[in-house]
Amino acid sequence: MNREYPSMLLEKAVAEFSKLPGIGRKTALRLVLHLLRQPKEEVDMFAEALSHMAHEVKYCTVCHNISDTDVCPICSNGKRDAKTICVVENVQDVMAVENTQQYNGLYHVLGGIISPMDGIGPNDIEIASLVERVEKGDVEEVILALSSTMEGDTTNFYISRKLAHTGVALSVIARGISVGDELEYTDEVTLGRSILNRTPFK
Repeated sequence: MNREYPSMLLEKAVAEFSKLPGIGRKTALRLVLHLLRQPKEEVDMFAEALSHMAHEVKYCTVCHNISDTDVCPICSNGKRDAKTICVVENVQDVMAVENTQQYNGLYHVLGGIISPMDGIGPNDIEIASLVERVEKGDVEEVILALSSTMEGDTTNFYISRKLAHTGVALSVIARGISVGDELEYTDEVTLGRSILNRTPFK
């Protein structure tokens, strides 16, 4: 039997690593062989960290950000501006905005954006929970910080319609970010300025 690898165990490990985004089989093989050269204790620690993350990480019950506790450190921080919510697509976007150090409000992670082509509708992402948060009456401004793509614009429009009855101020980040760009790949200075120079949503 002619196999690509001399070991089925190696082949299985490579197959699992190659499932990661941006990792082809050659890179996966290089990573697996690197792990094989490490002390077994370090490999055990690596595997244990992944297992603990998969089984124990939580999603904040308020904003849906990743957290070790039911309510994430941002939502539970009394020094944050609880009257402002920045709506983002994913957890990476929270990290990107936080790295700018230009924003001190709270977040709401949608977990995706409306994309009919991909079968993602409004009920598949966290829009209803955003509406519930705003309807409580403590929020004064919602910043729509979604990618400047057709799907991002569609999601912005849908959210604006769902929040229209609340009277909350809606704004979008300034278009210093090129059309089609995603927040997590935008440099911190540009992203920071885009938040500071946000404009009312029309």
